Amino acid sequence: MRNILGFIVGAILGSLVGASVALLLAPMPGQELRYEIKDRATTFSDEVQAAAQARRAELEKQLAQLRAPRSGDIQVE
Repeated sequence: MRNILGFIVGAILGSLVGASVALLLAPMPGQELRYEIKDRATTFSDEVQAAAQARRAELEKQLAQLRAPRSGDIQVE
């Protein structure tokens, strides 16, 4: 778990540094650059939300399977 969290934090920080360098070296006028940043941020946000929803659905399905009674279980009254 710690390795995964460390990887995610590193990937996010690396992305931010890379994006900052790209912005400084970009040959675009300011208004076009702001539009491009906004567009990419919106796309990234949408992709993250879609991935989170898919993962949540997967985890909810697994939880429902774990909660479902099995045929070999003994029921106590």
